[in-house]
Amino acid sequence: MKTPLKSPVIFPVKYDMATANELNNQIRKKYDNDAKKQALLIEYPTVYIINNTSVKNKDYTVYVGETNDIQRRTLQHLDSDPKEREDFFDLKNSKNVQMYVIGHEHFNKSMTLDIENRLMQYLSSVPAVKHLNNRRHNDQNKYYDSDEFDDLFNKVWKKLGKYDHTLFPAQSILESSALFKASPFNKLTNEQLEAKAEIIEKINLALYEQKNKEQEDGQLILVEGDAGSGKTVLMSNIFYDVVHENQLTSKEEKTKSDNKRLTVSMLVNQKEQLKVYGEISKKIFGKDDNVNVEKPVTFIKKTDPKQKVDIVLVDEAHLLLTQRSQSYSNDKRHLEIQVGTNMLKDILKRAKVVMAVFDPKQFLSTNTIWTKSQFEQLEDKTGKENIIHLHNQMRIDASMATITWIRNLIDKGIVGKIPKDEKYQIKIFSDPAKMQKAIKSKNQDQGNGISRMVATFDWEYSGGKRKLPMGQDYWEVSEDNWRMPWNYEINRRDSYEKSHRTQGHVKYSDQSWAEKDYTINEIGSTYTVQGFDLNYVGVELGPSVKYRNGKIVHDASLSKNTNATQKRDSNKSYADELLKNEFNVLLTRGVHGLYIHAVDPVLQKALENAAK
Repeated sequence: MKTPLKSPVIFPVKYDMATANELNNQIRKKYDNDAKKQALLIEYPTVYIINNTSVKNKDYTVYVGETNDIQRRTLQHLDSDPKEREDFFDLKNSKNVQMYVIGHEHFNKSMTLDIENRLMQYLSSVPAVKHLNNRRHNDQNKYYDSDEFDDLFNKVWKKLGKYDHTLFPAQSILESSALFKASPFNKLTNEQLEAKAEIIEKINLALYEQKNKEQEDGQLILVEGDAGSGKTVLMSNIFYDVVHENQLTSKEEKTKSDNKRLTVSMLVNQKEQLKVYGEISKKIFGKDDNVNVEKPVTFIKKTDPKQKVDIVLVDEAHLLLTQRSQSYSNDKRHLEIQVGTNMLKDILKRAKVVMAVFDPKQFLSTNTIWTKSQFEQLEDKTGKENIIHLHNQMRIDASMATITWIRNLIDKGIVGKIPKDEKYQIKIFSDPAKMQKAIKSKNQDQGNGISRMVATFDWEYSGGKRKLPMGQDYWEVSEDNWRMPWNYEINRRDSYEKSHRTQGHVKYSDQSWAEKDYTINEIGSTYTVQGFDLNYVGVELGPSVKYRNGKIVHDASLSKNTNATQKRDSNKSYADELLKNEFNVLLTRGVHGLYIHAVDPVLQKALENAAK
């Protein structure tokens, strides 16, 4: 039996030159009767956190590092680093700067690098941290005591929280945030690491080829994977790397010319995910003219094909328009730069290299769908060598039997017997009010993080464009005497965010829909939860989802999702495929649990029988 890990040693100290010159002596004085603790901080590898507190805004600028010699490293940060780096210049000349030096008897180089990386993941997700001044991520693979890492980190974070709960809040609060889950400091799986190395090499090669031979269109790198396969984390990690140019070098020469930094644009069409990447960029990169996070249409409108951006990353590329729309094309500047009818093609004309993540099972509207022939043409143009596939399921923390059950339900319409699973709960509710109550209970348990209700788009919702039906206070989802406001309705009707302004240190406007506390009283749609994790998800299946002749079918006549049910070119309908995709998005949100209630009595009965 392993001996329990001891508590880490944490030494808080003022960060200035006078203190740094006497740092080792101060450590000896603090622990004058404990030679072991002295050694852990002076002679062993340590991790340290430098934080500058803004008195006016009560927020933090933070730097995390690791070293084998804390005094020498601190002196370097205060003496030579400020001459080369603006962030260290600001830290040296600020008045409210403190440093935490962290030691432990099990620290070695690999462990301290892992602790440093995990600290960056958590701190970049802390609402009060406005800027994180780090330029690398150092997640390690296996090493001698790597099995102790999680336990040791938890002890470090918990003890840091005793010094400053605002800077080091409860882990469960951070772990449920969209920012934490999309952080570039998430540890990648072997599959993701292999994909990343391949993508970085392809980006490097494409930039080198573009430099030596100007091409009309940029090189496309396509990353394909189902919902929950880790596309967002991989994208975020690569975004971080290419901005810092850590790995973009050629065997023959640097890819940048004349010492100019590469320009990088992250394009996100889903507005909830756009907020997340915007926060990541703001916290980690600050104001940087070479880095942009924006909607694809904004990028297309402002970018001249003659002045291409070096690297463009496109998240959820399946959401890009493939047909002309008024908001996309009705602009005088478009005529000058020859905008076409396909956003991805227009992006390729304005970039040297484009990395796009793509999931054909998540098309949601007629305007965005790629026909089979169009998608095959896209893959042919991309080339097999530039298509990377992600296969692992990372979102749903369940047994293979449970994952298979969910996939059979979605892909084949088969309602099989629900498997027993110690890690994942599938529960069928007899009425939506009971399901809502259960989701509220799960959401109140901070150990489980965020849980929300969602529904198929089978109830009217106008977004404020039309008057509400008589007797309704909101556009809502309802069944018999039960009802819930659709997403954004409480704020729109009650001005909730204006009266409350913030949730903790975060502006409501900076948060995704699910992260806002009052949205536990709303019900989400595919348009607010696509790309996000929920720990428990309660899915209200509306009347368009039926069970007939032993299979689930989707009835377009009962759906209110006109984006999915409208015909293309006035004659071709993709409603069946798109409504199935909507079903897929909703049922794959839950990390630890999936709750279901169906309006269709035949489907409800089949689900209840499957749960027996």
